[in-house]
Amino acid sequence: MGCCESTFLRRPDSLHKTNHHHHLYSNNTNTNTNRLTLTNNGPSSPSNAGKDSLAGGAADFPDFSEFSLAELKAATNNFSSDFIVSECGEKAPNVVYKGRLQNDNNRRWIAIKKFTRLAWPDPKQFADEARGVGNLRHKRVANLIGYCCDGDERLLVAEYMPNDTLAKHLFHWENQTIEWAMRLRVALYIAEALNYCSSEGRPLYHDLNAYRVLFDENGDPRLSCFGLMKNSRDGKSYSTNLAYTPPEYLRNELFLARMIELINICVLGRVTPESVIFSFGTVLLDLLSGKHIPPSHALDMIRGKNILLLMDSHLEGHFSSDEATVVFDLASQCLQYEPRERPNTKDLVTTLAPLQNKPDVPSYVMLGIPKHEEGPPTPQQPLSPMGDACSRMDLTAIHQILVMTHYKDDEGTNELSFQEWTQQMRDMLEARKRGDVAFRDKEFKTAIDCYSQFIDVGTMVSPTVYARRSLCYLLCDQPDAALRDAMQAQCVYPDWSTAFYMQAVALAKLDMQKDAADMLNEAAALEEKRQRGGRGS
Repeated sequence: MGCCESTFLRRPDSLHKTNHHHHLYSNNTNTNTNRLTLTNNGPSSPSNAGKDSLAGGAADFPDFSEFSLAELKAATNNFSSDFIVSECGEKAPNVVYKGRLQNDNNRRWIAIKKFTRLAWPDPKQFADEARGVGNLRHKRVANLIGYCCDGDERLLVAEYMPNDTLAKHLFHWENQTIEWAMRLRVALYIAEALNYCSSEGRPLYHDLNAYRVLFDENGDPRLSCFGLMKNSRDGKSYSTNLAYTPPEYLRNELFLARMIELINICVLGRVTPESVIFSFGTVLLDLLSGKHIPPSHALDMIRGKNILLLMDSHLEGHFSSDEATVVFDLASQCLQYEPRERPNTKDLVTTLAPLQNKPDVPSYVMLGIPKHEEGPPTPQQPLSPMGDACSRMDLTAIHQILVMTHYKDDEGTNELSFQEWTQQMRDMLEARKRGDVAFRDKEFKTAIDCYSQFIDVGTMVSPTVYARRSLCYLLCDQPDAALRDAMQAQCVYPDWSTAFYMQAVALAKLDMQKDAADMLNEAAALEEKRQRGGRGS
């Protein structure tokens, strides 16, 4: 096993003695060949190909698949409660888990919604409905990528959105509220998602609210695909939450009978395209006010109210009154008592698109969240804590592991005679000690200086020092230097998995994803070898 050779990084002379890196995986073919795969991953209608550049091509999104129950159990540690990200309902609970596919070369994170059999007694109806939603592919939707229908199990699999919900950022924020320009972006992106779904023949969306709006790895808002699934046993769509039903349900003479008939499975209120628009209007009020406004109170919020009194005080006046007035007026149109008087989804987009005033600012900047960095695809075998941290590019976790590991992996790398214990040696060890203190205290620039003093003397070699300085360089945004140190650590200790892991992270930072993936695989293989009795950590 050898160091990864970079096309732009000249190796130190001491590294030429190592072998060239070899690939554990020669390609990225899908190992699960027995899955059902749909071919129309993008918009299929010719009319849509030219009008909606946001939909993306088939290569932009994962294929829609039928998953086995075993795959989803493995992804969620047998549906462990530790993997639950949301749950609601008592009589018909719908639980959403976070999971990671184990047999996928990229080990994607996924969201898995688990239904009771009572909600979908007919497996064919569930599968057909899932395939219908799975045909949709759009940048503004957290897309459905598969389902599982095994015995009494009914599960949906979607793209995982790691940056919480609109409700969390709008109502329960800790560090900063959502700035005005980002609120306008949320309104537009969700309008675009609804318009796309409507144009593809799926205009019904259930219980649209701030909890259905999710933020992806780049901080862009997306509409959860789970709301596109019918909640029905008779081919019609019903709302599952009375709190999000528009006023026309309350005057429907059939509503009370329907409520009594279906109360045991929490199905309330027929969903129509017009009711979706009403719900969108309540989301606009949420964005304006920064408060969660139930649909039953939405009309009271806008009747005769001054727009400035409605606005979120946490914005501290940092918004355009003209833009806020446009959004308020649009919300008022959406909340019209008569369904036929509400705008359609195209009207929503047309009204909101001209309001966007920071088109070049990334969403993650406006949300105040870290920039997403793609880590190397992880190997199929289970990873150690160090391997998992490196696959996630979690430098904080790597730091904690290196602090706790200390120098246990340096045993046997140095044999010093008594004569070598000179004053220079004591000074060198003191420099390393100061570096360790700075490393522990996260003073990474100081740690680099101290470790460099230790390394430059050259009397002792320490793979741990190289690994620690490599991480310091990564945290100081110097991936080239980090890669060099990780390669030097490997030269001192050729079968040390930590050296390979650090190379994988540095390569990923340098956007050399294939090399990073191969290096991660080699590190995992060394750990597996060690578990079987060989040396490697």
